[in-house]
Amino acid sequence: MNIPQDLLYTNDHEWVRVDGEQAYVGITDFAQDNMGDIVYVEMPEIDDEIAAGDQIAVIESVKAVSSIFCPVGGTIIEINDALESAPELLNEDPYENYVAIVKMDNQDDLDQLLSPAAYEKLCAETN
Repeated sequence: MNIPQDLLYTNDHEWVRVDGEQAYVGITDFAQDNMGDIVYVEMPEIDDEIAAGDQIAVIESVKAVSSIFCPVGGTIIEINDALESAPELLNEDPYENYVAIVKMDNQDDLDQLLSPAAYEKLCAETN
């Protein structure tokens, strides 16, 4: 299982890459592996105002339908359009293929996220 050391994680298996005020949000390798083949992604809307913990996307796989929750509050400033026509990109490289970029309202939201080591422990306990 791939857990990049330069990201933060949630208990719901989303990852966050911080770049200034921007937070790239996606699903983890653990999440995509457990979902199986991803066949559809319902994307958020650009300019949507969201709070930390709000649902921003829905991912459908051959096994289940899963909600994606935003780990930080702010405004959706960009979505990964490629996922609309090629949702399987999340299976191929979940860390390269983010779901959305959020301009964060409050960087303190990051304090609630898991370090790579804490996330690795969570995944080990989940298996």
